[in-house]
Amino acid sequence: MSDSISSSARSVPVAIRWQGEGTSGRLHILDQTQLPARQAWLQCGDVDAVVEAIRSLRVRGAPAIGIVGAYGMVVAAAEALQRGLGGAALADHLRVRAGQLATARPTAVNLRWAVERCTAALGGLPADASAAACHGRLLAVARGIHDEDRRLCAAIGRHGADILPPGDILTHCNTGCLATGGEGTALAVITTAWDRGQRFMVFADETRPLFQGARLTAWELVQRGVPVTVLVDAAACHLLSTGRIAACIVGADRIAANGDTANKIGTHGLAVLAAAHGVPFFVAAPSSTFDLTLADGSGIPIEERPAAEVLAPLGVPAAPAGAAAYNPAFDVTPARLIRAIVTERGVISPVSRERVAAVLGAVG
Repeated sequence: MSDSISSSARSVPVAIRWQGEGTSGRLHILDQTQLPARQAWLQCGDVDAVVEAIRSLRVRGAPAIGIVGAYGMVVAAAEALQRGLGGAALADHLRVRAGQLATARPTAVNLRWAVERCTAALGGLPADASAAACHGRLLAVARGIHDEDRRLCAAIGRHGADILPPGDILTHCNTGCLATGGEGTALAVITTAWDRGQRFMVFADETRPLFQGARLTAWELVQRGVPVTVLVDAAACHLLSTGRIAACIVGADRIAANGDTANKIGTHGLAVLAAAHGVPFFVAAPSSTFDLTLADGSGIPIEERPAAEVLAPLGVPAAPAGAAAYNPAFDVTPARLIRAIVTERGVISPVSRERVAAVLGAVG
């Protein structure tokens, strides 16, 4: 089963959808663990299913899990409605479910941001508001976050394409429609440049241990008619040494006030390699990915994933029994290695605390 938005030039995949009106609506998530072999949709009937989908990476990408977290609050209100909860019991139920959703994954700040935006919206309702009223308010907020992300992705694509140099591009992990509610972040820059007539090859690191580059980025680019070549992560240094790559561009899961950027493990190493070879390194992310409460990247929590992802990637044993695994899901790239951060509000360059504050404070 597939769901896509078609245009004359390409097919744009969709990863999240809310189907139905009122309290009969349901959250559906494209199960990214099944890609590229199969396009399977999950219907999340309760918050436990939403949390499981986030934790198991059935949905991933900072903006996308933020959107799903917001819809998860709508699902929480539907649970309360089904159970006939009201008053203090309703408030307690929504508070507990908000906590479970916000902490489903620790590194990407968009998840907490979206859930907190939903709970703040409930503050505008009367103290005795019904579960149905809460559901209606939360659904409006979640849809608003989803629609907003579509617009942000389009703006990021435009701003990034304006500064993307001509030539082939190297990217890491997945930053497209599967990771957002719209065209993507870093991948939106790439596809916007392609739509404007630039021609290039996109090199996608396979992104071990879960192969998001090989399974997801390559799949998206094939769907959209953009040429893509997959390489093992360890080949990036050699590729950069050939002089073929004009730019590296990646997404982000959390960005500190000084521009230090947390992204998929391997991003920091790629930035170091790009600097060593004189290749500009760009980050693309919406303003909601910035955590201005953190002065620098040292305060960003790094999620540790299960050992099995390394020892038996995709379920295939790759190490002997008894071996341990080190499996951080993210690393932090220092701001000094980043040429520019592309946001919906404009381009942050040079990347500094002052420039971050100036651009994020601008009207976008």
